Parts: sequence; C-alpha cells; structure tokens
Amino acid sequence: MTSLVSRIVVAAVLLPVVLVVVWAGGWWVFGLAAIFAMVGLHELSLLTRGLRPILLAGYAGALAALLGASLGGPEWALAGFLATFPLAFLFKGLAGVRPTTVSVAATLLGSAWIGLGLAHMILIRELPEHGVLAAYAVLLTVFASETSSYVVGRLFGRHKLAPRTSPGKTWEGLIGGTAAAFIVPFFAFYGEEALLDVPRSLALGAAIAVAAPMGDLFESAIKRDADVKDSGQVLGGHGGMLDRLDSILFSAIAGYYVFVAFGAA
Repeated sequence: MTSLVSRIVVAAVLLPVVLVVVWAGGWWVFGLAAIFAMVGLHELSLLTRGLRPILLAGYAGALAALLGASLGGPEWALAGFLATFPLAFLFKGLAGVRPTTVSVAATLLGSAWIGLGLAHMILIRELPEHGVLAAYAVLLTVFASETSSYVVGRLFGRHKLAPRTSPGKTWEGLIGGTAAAFIVPFFAFYGEEALLDVPRSLALGAAIAVAAPMGDLFESAIKRDADVKDSGQVLGGHGGMLDRLDSILFSAIAGYYVFVAFGAA
C-alpha cells in the first residue's frame, strides 16, 4: 500500500469517527481527546527520550487540563496543566535521576503542547449553542488545509518552505493550504444568523492558515532533532498520532481565541 493510499484509507476511517464523537459531545469528546493525548505523549516521550521526560506527570497534567476544560472552562484547563509542575518535581525526586531541569522542561512541553492543545478543542466544542459547528469548522479547515497543501505541494511544489526542518514542505503547498483555510470557514458560517459573519470567518481562516503550518513545522523540528521521519506508525501512512495532531494542536488554540475575541464564547 502506497503512502498516499494509506493516507486516504486512514482519513476515510478516522475522520468520520472524530466527527461523530464531536457531534455526540460531552464525555465522548473527553474520552477521545484523552486517548489521543496519551498516545501523543507516549510518542513524544520516545522522541525526547534523551531528555528523560517524566511521562507519568505528563499524562496526569494533560488529563487534568482536558478534565478542566470539560468541567470548568479555560481557567480550569490552565489549572489542570499547572499541576504538571509539582507532579514532575515530585516524581523526579522519587526517582532520584538527574538532570532535573531538562527533564521537567521536556515534561512540561508535552503537557502544554498536547494537553492544552486538545483542551482548547474541547473548549470549542463546549461553546454555547454553536459548539458543534465551531468544532467542525476548525477540524475541517485544518483537514482541508493539510490536504490541499499536500496535494498542491506534490503536484506543483518547486520552492522549499523550510528545507532544514521539513524538506517536503513547499511554498506552493503553503499557498494551496492557505486558500483552503479561507474557503472552509467562509462556507461553514455563511448565512444571516451565522456564528461568525464573513469578515470574522475569514479572520478565523487566517488564524488557522498561520497556526496549522506552524504546528506542522514545530513537530517536524522535534522529529528532526530525533532524526526520525514519523512520530510513530500507529496510523500507517499517516505516521504517528502526533503527525495527525500537530496542526490541530496549534489551530485549536488559535481558533478558540478567535471565537472569544468575536464574542462567540
């Protein structure tokens, strides 16, 4: 099975599952986010094994952030993440292994990047009245942007975007992904009683157009440091869980605060 065919198969199976769970809402979303977080943190711990992250503290902090987002909102999500600090120092002290500073920093990276990223996806789903539409808009915008970037880059890519970090990314692909990021929110919120009017929906598209490739490049930089192509193999041609979440983790945070800025939260 080629990489492209594997990507299509995984997307055809995984995307409907995610959309159904988002539609169901509540603890279904928390459960799926928790699974994604645990797998993602495990992959990150393997990528950064030389830094000796305290995986148990990372798990606890990420789950606390997700739980806080589900039960209390952004303040509680942040409070849950901050629990990573004392837990990391406690578990590191019990293990008695050095270096402490780098180890705790690596743990906080995972809890913040993955835990808070997915927590903001939960916060978007919990928006009053239009949470399902808002979550769908962000997820489908990221999916459309990534797909367009990949296809346009494969067909027309000539100029490398970040050759040292991610040699496969091109400026042509970035342009294709940016176009898709503007188009999806425009149609998602088109209507007289839409959650966002046209200028604001385009602002959401602009935020995701910036955040999605930044998230992708951020994960690529981590993989480059670890000298690996994919974060894992759990999703076949899609690579690991982080290879699918990287753009969403940045875009969820950017998207949520766009909604907040425009009074939708």
